[in-house]
Amino acid sequence: MSAFAQPAEPSNGGNCKAQEAALERDMALARSRGQMLRRRELAETLNALQMRCKTPAAAQSREVRIEKLEQEIRTLRSELSHAEEQLRGLKSESP
Repeated sequence: MSAFAQPAEPSNGGNCKAQEAALERDMALARSRGQMLRRRELAETLNALQMRCKTPAAAQSREVRIEKLEQEIRTLRSELSHAEEQLRGLKSESP
C-alpha cells in the first residue's frame, strides 16, 4: 500500500486539491531522482484520488481527457528516453 493512501471520501474539494498538489510535487521529485517506479506509484495514487474527488457534475470534457492523456504520454516518453540514456551509459562502461 502506498504511503500516500487517501481516505475513501475526502472531506472537501480543497482537501482534494491539497492532496493532489502534494502528490504532484512528490511525483516531480521522484522523476528528478530517476525513481520511475515510485513516480508511477504516485501517479496511480493521484489518479485514484482524482477519481474519488470527481463528482458526476464535474465530469471532464473529452478535450480535457485527451490533453491529460497526451501529457502523460509526453511524460512517459521523456522518462523512457532518460532510462534509455542511462542504459546506453552503463553499456558503454562495460568491458
